[in-house]
Amino acid sequence: MKYYMLHFGIALCLWSHAATAQGIITGTITDKENIPLADVNILIQPLSRGTATDKLGRFKMQQIPEGEYDVTISSIGYTSSTQHITVRQGETTTLNIPLEPGDLLLSDVVVTDQLDHGINNISQIDIKLRPVNTSQDILRMIPGLFIAQHAGGGKAEQIFLRGFDIDHGTDINLEVDGLPVNMVSHAHGQGYSDLHFLIPELVSNVDFNKGPYYADKGDFTTAGYASFNTKNFLDQNLVKVEGGRFGTFRNVNAINVLNKAGGERRNNLYIASEYFRTDGFFENNQHFNRVNIMSKYNAYLRDNEMLTIGFSTFTSGWDASGQIPERAVESGLISRFGSIDPTEGGQTSRTNVWIKHVKTQHDGGIFENQLYYTKYNFNLISNFTFFLHDPINGDQITQSESRNIYGYHGHYTRETLIGNTSLQNKVGIGFRYDDIHDIHLYHTRSRKFISDITRGDIDQTNLYAYVNEMWQINNKLSFNAAVRLDHFTFNYANALTTDYQHQSVSKPIVSPKFNISYNASQNINLYVKTGIGFHSNDTRVVVAQSGKDILPKAYGIDVGSTFKLGDDLLLSTALWMLDLDQEFVYVGDEGVVEPSGKTRRKGIDVSLRWQLMPWLYFDTDVNLTKPRSKEAPDGQKYIPLAPTFSSIGGLTVRLKNGLNGSLRYRYLGNRPANEDNSVIAKGYFLADAVVKYTRRHFELSFTAENLCNVAWKEAQFNTESRLYNETDPVTEIHFTPGTPFFFKAGVSVFF
Repeated sequence: MKYYMLHFGIALCLWSHAATAQGIITGTITDKENIPLADVNILIQPLSRGTATDKLGRFKMQQIPEGEYDVTISSIGYTSSTQHITVRQGETTTLNIPLEPGDLLLSDVVVTDQLDHGINNISQIDIKLRPVNTSQDILRMIPGLFIAQHAGGGKAEQIFLRGFDIDHGTDINLEVDGLPVNMVSHAHGQGYSDLHFLIPELVSNVDFNKGPYYADKGDFTTAGYASFNTKNFLDQNLVKVEGGRFGTFRNVNAINVLNKAGGERRNNLYIASEYFRTDGFFENNQHFNRVNIMSKYNAYLRDNEMLTIGFSTFTSGWDASGQIPERAVESGLISRFGSIDPTEGGQTSRTNVWIKHVKTQHDGGIFENQLYYTKYNFNLISNFTFFLHDPINGDQITQSESRNIYGYHGHYTRETLIGNTSLQNKVGIGFRYDDIHDIHLYHTRSRKFISDITRGDIDQTNLYAYVNEMWQINNKLSFNAAVRLDHFTFNYANALTTDYQHQSVSKPIVSPKFNISYNASQNINLYVKTGIGFHSNDTRVVVAQSGKDILPKAYGIDVGSTFKLGDDLLLSTALWMLDLDQEFVYVGDEGVVEPSGKTRRKGIDVSLRWQLMPWLYFDTDVNLTKPRSKEAPDGQKYIPLAPTFSSIGGLTVRLKNGLNGSLRYRYLGNRPANEDNSVIAKGYFLADAVVKYTRRHFELSFTAENLCNVAWKEAQFNTESRLYNETDPVTEIHFTPGTPFFFKAGVSVFF
């Protein structure tokens, strides 16, 4: 025993001596206005050692051998900086570097560990290259994601990703500034996600990833997640005016109210607004309008502490022409831009308040806490089947609700070094409480009440905690093991029963994750991700089934890579498979989505970003998927509307004289519209273009959509319906036409 203790003591002394023979590099990276920059890459190339700045712009690299080194500091959109430093035994070298804005160069991209999912490289590139005109364009930045609008422009978009018809958000987790976008137990559909309260000019970055592999992402994280972050400060004030076809008008204003960059208490406050209206391209005027107001206060209380307070409010109203049957167009009853029930439409509003506090300790630990509150109202009038159920009044329905959301989430992160091994510990907790008043489904005619279908009140609570551990060995091999615990309580009070019947169900769910990443070199990362995720079901379904199928699980695996080929090309690939315990399937004869059986999806994703010239960029995303039901009989295994092949991409030009533009395409292949593939939802290929001329104090822009004026179908459903003059119902494709050729022009003033 003494022999082993002696050897252990000698080894400990040798390790301690080696540790003291090394030094530390620390510092803060800011912009030219002294505002800290997050996710800046810090690299010591000869040592193959690298890190990134935290949310306060700080970084720390420990156990650096004595010697002289060139340290490279780089971030997309900023001019790289190289600092020559000397590291001495037991001493700390401090670097406080301001970065200057610069050209977007793919040479500045650093291939990072896939397990450290900060800001995705692809999103950083795309948000700086792609033209962003509406909140819908924000969603399209996620590689492989397609959207469809089918109710007057104000309804949340239908989302397609990784072989999923996600409907309005059932299988993708969406957030803005830490606020949940998905609405649980929503009047129109589980996970309903309306991003129209987000002003696109204010988006600074997008953190996205695919699959159920991330412990800090819970409900709805099956196909993936996307977290949008708005700017903490404005580079300059903005007034923007746009106008175009179909009575389209848009105005955006963003003004710095307070901007104190110097001293220890750097703080800033801005307020922004957006007004949008359009008549739409349908024969019946959409009367669509939207108003957004947002304000954000950001203060650096000390070098290690940041406080953010945000407020936003949004309201929107519209009329809709709705989905139309192919037979009505082919017979000449209506045109492709006509309507069967022109009294569809809706109104919605949302107000958010949040406060976030981030503090970095001297030992590198980070505390982050956020409280938020959302007030939300919704009213939607739809008619999917026309006169199928009520041949006199028609089948129009109205869905409405009013809800309050209260929430908190916080986490503590700390990284420690043991020899050449880095251990990062992350522990998080949180809750979300949805108080939904008068969630109501009722039969209407021309928006006037006829009879109740369902009505009640919902309380839904989600408590959660997670532990995330990541080991990194020699800056090359990383292991990530994590587990998440969620507990849900569902309460429903049926207002249509004489005794106001209360029903309650609760259940926990455990979601483990395990991921491996290997940095083969500074330009190659290989990874394997595995994990279990879930999506919750609607409270009304849960209590009606006495708790059966409350939280169906998703089981996923990704095998992928990221390659940087030379200085100018970035390639990402992934082979993946995802099994679901329960699928949501659109039921055309009722116009609703209901749970079905188990499914399996597998596919390949490829993303390419290529800087052909200093001023010319090419990007493309290609996605192949095979989605199938696991329990249906042979010949009935197709999943309706699930995309099987999609691709987006384009060319972007950025010239030094201020002229820049983009030519982009979207392709969605044909896909099954029913379980036996006897009905096809037809695909489309579209081309869009944007040209801008930017100077220091102004910008001129021109946008054209659907350049070839393709007659395409944006949303499609295989639905049973009956028209007023028909005796028998017909099942066929019902669709919403996509926009014809559209253009708009705009002018922006900066000051």
